[in-house]
Amino acid sequence: MKAMILAAGLGERMRPLTDHTPKPLLEAGGKPLIVWQIERLRRAGFTDLVINHAHLGMRIEAALGDGAALGVHIAWSDEGTPLETAGGIARALHLLGENPFLVTNGDVYTEFDYARLRGVLDDMTRDPGHLAHLVLVDNPPHHPQGDFLLEDGKVTQPPTHAAGRLTFSGIGCYRPELFAGIVPGDKAKLAPLLYRAMQMGGVTGEHYTGRWADIGTPQRLADLDAELNGMRHAA
Repeated sequence: MKAMILAAGLGERMRPLTDHTPKPLLEAGGKPLIVWQIERLRRAGFTDLVINHAHLGMRIEAALGDGAALGVHIAWSDEGTPLETAGGIARALHLLGENPFLVTNGDVYTEFDYARLRGVLDDMTRDPGHLAHLVLVDNPPHHPQGDFLLEDGKVTQPPTHAAGRLTFSGIGCYRPELFAGIVPGDKAKLAPLLYRAMQMGGVTGEHYTGRWADIGTPQRLADLDAELNGMRHAA
């Protein structure tokens, strides 16, 4: 089973921190955000990783290399110019293979147990109609309206004013067929692909209530750093 870490964002909301450092390499609790993700993926048995990059991407490659020092193998997808989420995944399909795969973000902090998704990927391998599985979280203060509804294990797109909407964490499992209509190298957003799959009943999901933080501003990074350092010193 393969996993992809998305690391091609420009990190514009994190400036000036990202003027010279790509966002996934910003540190909290003594290590880069992307390393926290790699370590959790490795513990869950995902050791074959694909990482895309664009903005200052060669610095990410230089920092992580082939992944051996972290106990994983990394294949790199250099986009040059960011291709959006679906475009980045489509460009890396030749590295991800023909089976369903996991995707997560390189610039968030979460304590989600990725091992929970191994069974989902097995199910998606057996069922061609099971196109995607999304991990949803409670709506954070900066995104109070949420994204999707989760009912009886199925994810749907409700009206924006609907009650009970949850936020997409960025953690998902996908069949390669979901991206079949995208020409590698073209920019493409993920949401329209998911909406179409939802209309066919092909998107399942789960509600994760544990630690998850979108590190979208320097202040959120500073808060996370203080929290993790406090936990480390307490231990």
